[in-house]
Amino acid sequence: MSDEPVFLRSKAIVEPLVDRFFVWPHTLAPVQAAMNLAFLQVPLLESYLQSPKVHVAASNNPELRGGYFINIPEERADEVRDLLATIKRDRADMLAFAEAISQGQEILRANATGFDLTPLYQKLPSELNGLVELAYDMDNQAQMRFMEPVVYKTGLYSEARQSVQLSLEPGYERPFILSTPRLPSPDVLELPLPFRHQGLEELFKARVHPTSLAKLREALELDDAQAKQLSGLLSDRPSLSPDRHIESGGRIRYFGHACLVLQTPEAAIVTDPFISADSTAGDRYTLDDLPDFIDLVLITHGHQDHVVLETLLQLRGRVGAIVVPRSSRGNLSDPSMALMLKHQGFPVIEVDDFDEVEFPGGKVTATPFLGEHCDLDIRAKSTYWAELAGKKVYIGADSSGIDPTLYRYVKEHLGTADIAFLGMECDGAPLTWLYQALLTIPVSKKMSHSRKLSGSNAEQAAAIMTELGAREAYVYAMGEEPWLGHVMATTYTEDTYQIKQIEEFMTWCKERDIKSGHLYGQQEWRW
Repeated sequence: MSDEPVFLRSKAIVEPLVDRFFVWPHTLAPVQAAMNLAFLQVPLLESYLQSPKVHVAASNNPELRGGYFINIPEERADEVRDLLATIKRDRADMLAFAEAISQGQEILRANATGFDLTPLYQKLPSELNGLVELAYDMDNQAQMRFMEPVVYKTGLYSEARQSVQLSLEPGYERPFILSTPRLPSPDVLELPLPFRHQGLEELFKARVHPTSLAKLREALELDDAQAKQLSGLLSDRPSLSPDRHIESGGRIRYFGHACLVLQTPEAAIVTDPFISADSTAGDRYTLDDLPDFIDLVLITHGHQDHVVLETLLQLRGRVGAIVVPRSSRGNLSDPSMALMLKHQGFPVIEVDDFDEVEFPGGKVTATPFLGEHCDLDIRAKSTYWAELAGKKVYIGADSSGIDPTLYRYVKEHLGTADIAFLGMECDGAPLTWLYQALLTIPVSKKMSHSRKLSGSNAEQAAAIMTELGAREAYVYAMGEEPWLGHVMATTYTEDTYQIKQIEEFMTWCKERDIKSGHLYGQQEWRW
C-alpha cells in the first residue's frame, strides 16, 4: 500500500445515507426520523413496488419534479423489496415508536380537556414511557414534549442506520434526495460508517493536507477492493484555488443558494454551506475555493437545503464551530440542530436572538427569523448580523417581511446594515411537502396550500429594506443553480411568479438608489 502523499480529488463527493435514504435533519434526529421512516419512506417504498413503471415515469416528468417518486429502474425492484424488508425487520422499534406517537396524540385529543394530565401517562403506549412529558399551553391545548436528549441515548438513535457513498461528481442531476434511496453502484465506494467516524474527517481534511492511501485505508477500515476504489478518488496534488485567502480588507463570495463566505485576513465565516464539487464547470465557486480554516459556520434553519450534510461532513476538522439557532426543546416539528450536529462530531454553539459570537477581528449576532415555516411552532431559525472589516452584513436567509416592524428593532439594536442578503422564494412548497410525516391529523389540500414555505415577496422585501436602511440588497438564487437540483428540485422561467416578484423588488431598489442584484452562481464583493 503506497505511502506517497495524496490529496482528495476536487470532484469527490459524499452522499450521507440513513437506511439508504439521503440524510436531512428530519431523517437524522431520532423522533422525526421515526415518523418519516414510518409514514413517508416505508409507504413510498411500498408504493414503488406496486408500480415501479409509474414511479420512474413520474420521476422523469419535468412537471412532477420534486414529487415523491422513486427513480429506480424496474429491473432493480427486487433490491428495493429487500431494502423494505430490511427496514421492517431492523427498524421495528422505530416504526413502533412512530405508531406510538400517533396513538399518544390521539389519546391527548380525546382525553386532555383541561383537567389533570397525570392519569393519561398510564394510557400512553409503552414505547413513549420515559420519553415524553404531557403539558398544556396557556390556552389549555395539550401537547407531548419529547425528552430529545434522552431519545438520543436509546436504540431509537442508531448509528447502524448510517453509511456514506463516495464517488466523483457526475456532472448531471442526481435523483431527488427526499424520495429516491441510493442503491449500490459499481462506481460508488460504499462505507458502512457512522457520520462521526474519525476516518471520514481524515479523508476530507485531505482536500487541504496531504495524507497517504495507507493511512486512509487504516483510518477508514478498508479491505483491498475498497482501498483500490478509494485510490480513484485521490490525486498526487491538491486542487486548491490560489485566491482562497485574502491579505487585506474584507471579501464576501456568493457560492450559490444561501451560501456566503465572508473573509478577512484573520477569519472566515460560511453561511448555510451547500457547495458544488464540480471544479470543471467553470461557472461557480466550489469546495476548492474555501479557505483552509473556517472560524464559524452559520446555520439559519433546519430545512434540507440549509443543513446539508453532504457539504458539512466535508468541512469537519476545518471548522472552529457551527452556530445554530436554539430549538423549542421537545417540539415534534422543531428538532434540536445542536443535538443532531454534536452527535455527528461537530463543535456546536447554540444561540438565541441577539446572542453574540466573536471571531478574530469581528463578531456575529443572531437576529430573529420570521415566518417561512408553514405557521408551525418552530423556533430553531435565525438570521445573522456579521460585523467584519468595518462592514455590517445582514444575512436574512428566508426570513419574511410579514411584520416589518421586527426589522426596526434589529436596526435600533445593531445599527444600519451596509449590505443585506434576502430570500424571496415567495411561493414555496405547501405544508405537507416537507412536514406530512409529522402530522398526526390529516389536513386538507386547501389548508396545506394556504401554509407555504415562503419567504418575502416584493412588498415584504421592500419593507425589510425600509426598516434596515441598508444601501445594498441581494436576493438569493432560490435553488436555480444546476448543482442544487437533487436537493431543491425547483424549476423557474422568466414568467414564474417568484422571478416577477424579484424583478419588482429590483425596480423598487433602483428607484431609491439602492444597489441590488438577483444572485446566481457566483459573485464577489471586496472592500
